[in-house]
Amino acid sequence: VAKPRAESVSLLQNYADEIRDKIRAAAGAHLRKRPMATGAKSPAPREATAAASAGFSQRLLQEKLIAIGASTGGTEAIKDVLMALPEEVPGIVMTQHMPEAFTGSYARRLDSLCRIRVVEAQGGERIEPGTAYLAPGHSHLLVKRVGSAYMTELSQADPVNRHRPSVDVLFNAVAQHAKQNAVGVILTGMGKDGALGMLEMRKAGAWTIGQDKDSCVVYGMPREAANVGAVEEVAPLAEVGQRILAKLRQWDRGGLR
Repeated sequence: VAKPRAESVSLLQNYADEIRDKIRAAAGAHLRKRPMATGAKSPAPREATAAASAGFSQRLLQEKLIAIGASTGGTEAIKDVLMALPEEVPGIVMTQHMPEAFTGSYARRLDSLCRIRVVEAQGGERIEPGTAYLAPGHSHLLVKRVGSAYMTELSQADPVNRHRPSVDVLFNAVAQHAKQNAVGVILTGMGKDGALGMLEMRKAGAWTIGQDKDSCVVYGMPREAANVGAVEEVAPLAEVGQRILAKLRQWDRGGLR
């Protein structure tokens, strides 16, 4: 939880609510043991050229867009999903609830681990295949369509669901501008941020997937999304990346949609 910078009573109340939610999340967290380091260094991901290409068409890589949202437990969940993806995938936009002091270093860590490129979004960037853009901790991340390209956009608008960046803000923008060309992914997290935005994505024709209860640190956001009918498919975290790739292959074989 980031230290508040505002003096207003309402903002301090939001901060108190956030602390309360973090305590509740910690109390109910489903913690999983992670394997101990063996001292052996893994090969650099980008050197694994045999696994780096999924053979997708250029049309699919340019037209499709993947949007990911997460909160509590999401830093590791996002890492696991991105590490399952080859270098050649459609562009990715991501919102993880995180203080602004840490989003830059988190993006750099992901970039060092994954075959795809990972950056902190700056706003005004063309969204490129094989690149993931992480919302900075001080702004909402949105996307817009300019001609045939998707572009990033940052907003300092008020928090939504007490969060800035908000998953709902991202998903709503993706629903508006990518419509049926989008993949929506909602991962572990407390609260309901992202549920209604994912519902808008599904209504617009996007394919959506949510992390299952057993693999979540906190089964909040995926549960709320499922409850409102926003989730088309549910999968354990270890399978989410492969399910995304399977859906992309299906679209590619069918000439998109």
